[in-house]
Amino acid sequence: MAGRFVRASKYRHVFGQGAKKCYDNLRISKNAWDTNLIKANPEYIAVNWEASGGGAFAVIPINEKGRAPDQIPLFRGHTAAVLDTDWSPFNDSLIASASDDGKVFIWKVPEGFTLHTDADEPADVSPQARLSGHMRKVGHVLFNTAAENVLASSSGDYTVKLWDVEQGAAKLTLKHNDIVQSLSWSADGAYLVTTSRDKKLRVWDVRQEKPAQEVPGHPGAKNSRAVWMGEHDRIATTGFSRMSDRQLGLWDPRNPSGPIGGFEILDSISGVCMPFWDDGTQCLYLAGKGDGNIRYYEYENDKFEYLTQYTSPNPQRGIAFLPKRGINLHENEVLRAFKTVNDAYIEPVSFIVPRRSEMFQSDIYPPTTGLKPGTTASEWFGGKTALPPKISLESVYDGEAPKEVPSNYKPPQPAMTQPAPAKVEPPKAAEPAPAPVASRGPPPSMTDNKQSLAAGAAKFADDEVSDKESESSFEEVAKPVARPSVTAAHQEEKAKAPVASREPETAPAKPTPAPTISSSEPGSTLKKVEPTPAPASAPTSTPAPSSGGPASALGHALSEIKSQLEHQNRVMADQSDQIALLIREVTQLKSKLGTQEPSDREKDERIRELELELESARS
Repeated sequence: MAGRFVRASKYRHVFGQGAKKCYDNLRISKNAWDTNLIKANPEYIAVNWEASGGGAFAVIPINEKGRAPDQIPLFRGHTAAVLDTDWSPFNDSLIASASDDGKVFIWKVPEGFTLHTDADEPADVSPQARLSGHMRKVGHVLFNTAAENVLASSSGDYTVKLWDVEQGAAKLTLKHNDIVQSLSWSADGAYLVTTSRDKKLRVWDVRQEKPAQEVPGHPGAKNSRAVWMGEHDRIATTGFSRMSDRQLGLWDPRNPSGPIGGFEILDSISGVCMPFWDDGTQCLYLAGKGDGNIRYYEYENDKFEYLTQYTSPNPQRGIAFLPKRGINLHENEVLRAFKTVNDAYIEPVSFIVPRRSEMFQSDIYPPTTGLKPGTTASEWFGGKTALPPKISLESVYDGEAPKEVPSNYKPPQPAMTQPAPAKVEPPKAAEPAPAPVASRGPPPSMTDNKQSLAAGAAKFADDEVSDKESESSFEEVAKPVARPSVTAAHQEEKAKAPVASREPETAPAKPTPAPTISSSEPGSTLKKVEPTPAPASAPTSTPAPSSGGPASALGHALSEIKSQLEHQNRVMADQSDQIALLIREVTQLKSKLGTQEPSDREKDERIRELELELESARS
């Protein structure tokens, strides 16, 4: 029975589950600018809105599922379409927006905000701050992952500006050669990676206002995207080849001469792949724009191991992923996504680890970033770099206030390798079982002999082991045995017959150790030589329990097991002597026969003679 090695992973069986209740009756923007269209945090979902008379976006409280009112309060203020939004990672009510009018606005969600009001025309929300400085449309905004109130914005004027939101001023400018297509911060907020229409991948030391690395990225003409992989010193990119195949790349930002291991071809679909990195599960999620699939990979040993994908007949144009502190810990949900469908509603998709959830699962929920930043905006622009402190999700699971842990906390490494010892434990637990260990003694000593007979000897010994150790499928996978050839089997049986016929004279007092030759119907090839099962002729005074029984039975029958051990050792010693005799007999037969091979008729006649001799020896 052949086995197949499967890589150990806690997330191999993670599955996506679409929610039955969605956010319906929405008018999602149909603008063709390449952004995710929606952004989410544990409190709200921001949606780029298809509005007349200027640009706007909507904010939906995450608990208000179902059909939205026909008239809802919008966040108005831009004079052209809103292209992108982003929530502050340290303030769930603070959001930034980018627009086709070249402006960046900062908004504050009113306290107690809801879509359901009694007013016929709900009052719109006005911006708190207006950031001007770009000369053309602003396509992306992204808050710093570690510093509070530090915002990056990319524009059609080929620049990325770094804003101090508190002061409302642009402090730094990163100049590109073409339109920026995506940007992503490192975990400590010191570096920024960007992809551009000039097909270059740039890693910026932003406070120096110059790229630390600049290398060719994906060679295709369509848009590419990059995402920094959390606290790993790695970057994941998605893009296209020259033949318009979708690609996935893994980069070392310290030496990005090329992707690690080259580009991986995903498929030939034309939609852009929207990547998202989940630092808690160490998984990369890829959502295709224009198709309904969300595939996910686990990062291990500097490569992406494909897990599986969530498939849906409903294609998405935009997608948002919820921060870790907003997921449902009691249902083993490791991630939640929100996807747009038909520009009319938003469908939540939960990714769940299928296991019992009666208690907190610490191995799949390491500490995550909370609401406290690592530095202030003034400290960050002054040169300070610090990771934000993390919170323990176990305290959130218990319904307590989030407990803070050190910012340099790393997920426990043993948890990543827990499944591996679990697969090794069954053979270790079976080692105290005496019969399998004792019966496996002779075969290894035979492996130095001639190839065909050595393989046969090991096979015969393993047959007895498998009879007593049938409950361990691990052994069957770990020790495949090469089957002897037909010629070798015939030679073994020719050598075995004289020994069997002489057995009553040489060992009349031992009827059990003598090997028997089992054959099929007359005229057919002999199958194999098997030792007589030891338990059938065990000279024990009391009935012996099965050596492969449970541990409790072994504890109550320790004396019977010891007697079986002694008998098995004697049987195997006799069998090893007989196998040695067989080797010598076959060697002599080979020297007599030389290289001449008998005909099939002679083989059949010799087989029948052996059967007659064996029958007489048995009688």
